[in-house]
Amino acid sequence: MLLKGKTAIITGGASLKGIGWATAQLFIENGARVAILDLDPGVIDIAVQELGNESIGYSCDVRSPDACQQTVDAIIQVFGRVDILINNAGVSQPFKLMASTMDDYDLVMDVSLRGAFNMSRAVVPHLRACGSGAIVNMGSVAAQRGGGVLGGPHYAAAKGATQTLAKAMARELAPDGIRVNAIAPGLVDTELLVGKLTDEGRQAALATTPLGRLALPIDIANACLFLSSDLSSYVTGVVLDVNGGLHIH
Repeated sequence: MLLKGKTAIITGGASLKGIGWATAQLFIENGARVAILDLDPGVIDIAVQELGNESIGYSCDVRSPDACQQTVDAIIQVFGRVDILINNAGVSQPFKLMASTMDDYDLVMDVSLRGAFNMSRAVVPHLRACGSGAIVNMGSVAAQRGGGVLGGPHYAAAKGATQTLAKAMARELAPDGIRVNAIAPGLVDTELLVGKLTDEGRQAALATTPLGRLALPIDIANACLFLSSDLSSYVTGVVLDVNGGLHIH
C-alpha cells in the first residue's frame, strides 16, 4: 500500500488500454483514491465503473485553465485533498515538418504542454497547503532522441518541453516539499499504435530495443507509482527513461 491515504489526479486516464488507466488501477491497488480526467464523458463513465468505488471521473479539456481549475476544485470537494498529479494527457501525430499544419502544432503542443502547465497551476496551491506532493509529467523517448519513432517534430518538441517543465517546476517547488519528475517512455503497446505501426515497423522497433519487446501500459504505470510514492522521496527533477534500453545515454 505505497499510496495509502493519498489522492491522485490522472489526466488522459479513461482509455482502458492506456497508460493513464493502468496507472489509475495500480494506484487504487496501492491504497489511493483516484480522479481520472478525459474528454469523452461516456468513456469516463466506463473507466470509473471498471475502477470501482475509489475512483471518480471528470470531463476536462486540459487546454483550458478555467476547466482545470474548476475540475480540481470539484475533486477537492469530493476527496478533501490532492497529493499526486500525473500529467498524462497527450496527442501523438506522425506528420513530418512540412506535412504538419499549424492546427496540428497547436493541438499537440496545447494538450501535452499547456495541459501540464494548466493542471500543475491548479493543483500546486493545494500541494503547498499540505507541504508535500508529487507531480509526474509524461514525456517521450522522441524528446530524448529527437524524434525518429512515431511522433513528428512537433510531438518531439512538445514532449521535450513537458520534460523541461518538470525540471523547472522541480527546482521551484522543492522548498514546498513538492517533487516533480518526468517519464520518457519508448513505444507502448496501446491502441494509439493501431494503424500507425506496421508489422515491419514493429519488428524494427523490437530489433533496436535491447529488452526485445514493446512496453506495456503497466510498465509505465509502475514508473508512475515509484515517482509518486515515498520510494522516490529523494528524487526530483529527473527524466526517467522507461524504454527497454532503446535510448541508453
